[in-house]
Amino acid sequence: MDNETIKFVPNRLKSFPVTMFAIIMGLSGLSLVYIEATEVLGINKIFYEILSFFTIIIFFIILIIYFTKMMKYDEEVKAEFSHPTRVNFFTAISISFILVSMLFKPFNIQVSHSLFTIGTVLQLFFTFYTFKFWINTPLNIKNSSPAWFIPIIGNLVIPIAGIDFLSENVLMYFFSIGIFFWIIMFSIILNRIIFHDKFTQKFMPTLFILIAPPTVGFLAYYKLTSNLDIFSIILFNLGLFFTLLLFFMYKNFLKIKFFISWWAFTFPLASMTISTLLIYSINKEIIYYYLSYFFIACTTCIVGIVAINTVKDIIKNEICIME
Repeated sequence: MDNETIKFVPNRLKSFPVTMFAIIMGLSGLSLVYIEATEVLGINKIFYEILSFFTIIIFFIILIIYFTKMMKYDEEVKAEFSHPTRVNFFTAISISFILVSMLFKPFNIQVSHSLFTIGTVLQLFFTFYTFKFWINTPLNIKNSSPAWFIPIIGNLVIPIAGIDFLSENVLMYFFSIGIFFWIIMFSIILNRIIFHDKFTQKFMPTLFILIAPPTVGFLAYYKLTSNLDIFSIILFNLGLFFTLLLFFMYKNFLKIKFFISWWAFTFPLASMTISTLLIYSINKEIIYYYLSYFFIACTTCIVGIVAINTVKDIIKNEICIME
């Protein structure tokens, strides 16, 4: 190994961002799409089995790399932990644990339970820490972005994954936090979007995170109640509205240079797809049948495009570099 390579490796590790866990959210979301599609549409289970296996491998690779960074470059991790944007992505770690626990559930319930427990404890900690950070740190409205929804989304994911592991009252606690603060944070983010400077190219993909709170909230509410009532329909329709709105704004995203933030496209689209599959499985309306296939195709294509671009940037050494 030459001197240039020796110098290169630790620098890449030092710059390995916590935002890489958004990759796990996107891949897990796609895997869960195919799990739901297998049950609802009869799609061959080989798709979700391969995707789940691949996602689990990538999860442990990213987890080990970031843990190594924590051990060797704790100051850089502390800097991320006090960064007004990146602090929100630490919740992607806990969400990744919870989502991967869902992938393990069909194969090993004990491992699934263990991963879910770790994810839930981390989610509880990161939620309190993030809110404390928001309260104690003087932030500018320009620091806000849809990435601020990530700590809130984590609380809505727990009732979906934890229906077999925790009591309904505990799951309702997390659901309550997620729904309440989604409404509060949405007002702040909408104010930022409408009345202040446009997002830079790097943060434009985070607009897709607007889709996630209502769709994940819809899935969590149905898990808790098994009711397709007016509140759940409102949540689903809000998710559908934001999805169609962002498709309508497609020109805003066509010329964006690739950043790792493109993974923000993926998990929200996956949650919209799963929500559509669920609502079709309940009422069997033909419109949701076609929407299910449409969203499956969109989610699969976008995850594929983002994954290919990520690999290309890794090969070109354009990821994990000092900003």
